[in-house]
Amino acid sequence: MFESARIQTLWELVDYRARASYGAPMFFDGDGRRVTFDEVRDEALRAAAGFRELGIGAGTRVAWQLPTRIETVIASLALARLGAVQIPVIPLHREREVGFILADSAAEYLLVPGRWRGFDYTAMAHEVAGDGVRVISTADGLPAAGPRGGPTGARDTDGEGTAAGGPAPGERHGGTGEGRGADATAWIYYTSGTTAVPKGVEHTDAGLIAGGVGLATALGMGAHDIGSIAFPYAHIAGPDYVIAMLVSGFPAVVLDTFRPAEAAAVYRRHGVTMAGGSTAFYQAFLDESRRHRRAGPAAGRLIPSLRLLSGGGAPLPPELYAAAGRELECAIVHGYGMTESPMIAMGTPYDSDEQLSRTVGRPVAGARVRIARPDGSEAATGEPGEVTLKGTMLFRRYTDPALTAEAFDADGYFHTGDLGRLRPDGHLVLTGRLKDIIIRKGENISAQEVEELLHTHPAVAEAAVIGLPDRERGERVCAVVTLTDPAAPAPTLATLTAHLRAAGLMTQKLPEQLEVTDALPRGGPLHKVLKAALRERYGR
Repeated sequence: MFESARIQTLWELVDYRARASYGAPMFFDGDGRRVTFDEVRDEALRAAAGFRELGIGAGTRVAWQLPTRIETVIASLALARLGAVQIPVIPLHREREVGFILADSAAEYLLVPGRWRGFDYTAMAHEVAGDGVRVISTADGLPAAGPRGGPTGARDTDGEGTAAGGPAPGERHGGTGEGRGADATAWIYYTSGTTAVPKGVEHTDAGLIAGGVGLATALGMGAHDIGSIAFPYAHIAGPDYVIAMLVSGFPAVVLDTFRPAEAAAVYRRHGVTMAGGSTAFYQAFLDESRRHRRAGPAAGRLIPSLRLLSGGGAPLPPELYAAAGRELECAIVHGYGMTESPMIAMGTPYDSDEQLSRTVGRPVAGARVRIARPDGSEAATGEPGEVTLKGTMLFRRYTDPALTAEAFDADGYFHTGDLGRLRPDGHLVLTGRLKDIIIRKGENISAQEVEELLHTHPAVAEAAVIGLPDRERGERVCAVVTLTDPAAPAPTLATLTAHLRAAGLMTQKLPEQLEVTDALPRGGPLHKVLKAALRERYGR
C-alpha cells in the first residue's frame, strides 16, 4: 500500500517502487527495450555518479532539452537523486525561448541530445548559452563515473572535463543546497510562451508528487495495466505521469516521436491499455482508427487492448468524446491541469458519459477549487466565475516576484485565469479563458461555447473562434473551421449560423465571419491551437 505522507522527495518514491515492484517492467520503447523499476533506479544511480563527476550536486541548476526517451527519464531521476534544481525545456523550443529560459533561471548546465530529428541542439546551445552555462551532450549516452573518477558517456562540449575550472555546485546561488527541505524549489518549468514571454514556475518535489498522486487516484491504474508516454517528457505532464506510474506500479511505452500509425502499431504489440496526451491525440487516434477499419471488417480495433484514453491541455468537445469513444471502443477520461498545477481536476472511469463529456471531472485529492466572482467573493454552486485553487500540488512561486503577487488573492488562492463553475455533483465545468472572451458591443462571448456548438455540425472537423477588431462592434466573432471532408463543398456562413441558432445560441454570439482552412495552426507540447496566429492571419 502506497503511503504518500511518508514520501517527500521524488527519489524516495523511485526507491520505494524499485523495492516494491522488483523485477517488474517500468518502461518499454518502440525498439523492444524493456527496463524494470529496479533497473531504472540502478541506472539513475550510475548516471548520478557521472553527473557528480561533472560538477553537478545539490542545488545546481540544470536545464535539459531532451527527447522523450527512457534515458531522459533516467537522467531526470539521477538529477533528483543529487538534489539538483531541474529546468526542463521543450525540444520544440529554439534560440529565442531557450536563451530566455537559461537567463531567467540562471541555469549552470544545459543537457542536449546532440542532433535529433535533423536539428543540431549542441550548436544551438553554444549559440545561446553564454559564458556561465556548460553544455553537456548526451548523444553518446548518460554519464557514469569512470574507473578513475572521471565521467564516461556524456560529453562536456565546452571541453572542461570535470568541474575543476567552473563554479562549484550551487555556488552562484548561495551555497550547495545540501539538506534542502521538501518545500524548496526542485523544478523550474516555463509556460509555453505562445502569446507572451514565458513565465518561470517553481515547483517542489512534494508538489509534483501530490499532482501525480491525484492523477493515479483518479485513473485507478494497476500493475496489470500498460500506459504510454508519447508527449514531450519536458512538459510538466511528464513527471506527473511517471509519478502516477511509481505510485500505482504500472509500466508504460515511451516514444520520442508521435506518429499515429506507428504509435498504434507499437501499442498493439505491447498491449497498451491507456493512451492519450491531449485532445489532439484523441483526434489523431480517431482518424487513424477510421483509416485502419477501411481495410475491412477483419481489421478489428486499432488497439484491441485499449480501455482508456486520458489527457488534458485543451477543451474536449462532446462530439469528439462521443466519436472517439465509439470508434476506439474505450472510455475517455479527460482532466484539467496547467504548468502551475499539474493536476486540478480529473474524470474517472466510473463517471457517467454525461459527466465525462461535459466536465473535466472532480477536483483531485488534495485540490481545493473555489469559483470566484469578479469582486473576489466565492460563487454559489452552479454560478460561473474564475477558477481559483489551493493545494499541495500548486506551484511554489514564479521566478518573477511581481507575477507571484498578482496571481494570489488575500486568502492564498491562485487565480488560474480560467472560467468555470462547480456543479452540484462536484464536477468542474470549464467555460473558457478570461483572455479568450470576445467582447462584442459590451456583450461577453465565450469562444469555447461557440466552438463546441460548431463542432456538432457534420461538415466541421475542428473549430476555433476568435475576436477580431471591429470599428462598430469593438470585436466581431470570427469562426475558423476545418472540414471533415475537404473534397465536399464547404458550409457557408449562413448555413453555420442557422445551425447555431437551431442549437439555441443567442443572436449576439453568432459568428459574423467564416474562414475555412486546411489545418488550424498548433504549437506547444500539447499542440494547442494558436489563436494569436489566427488573429494575425484574419484580422488584417
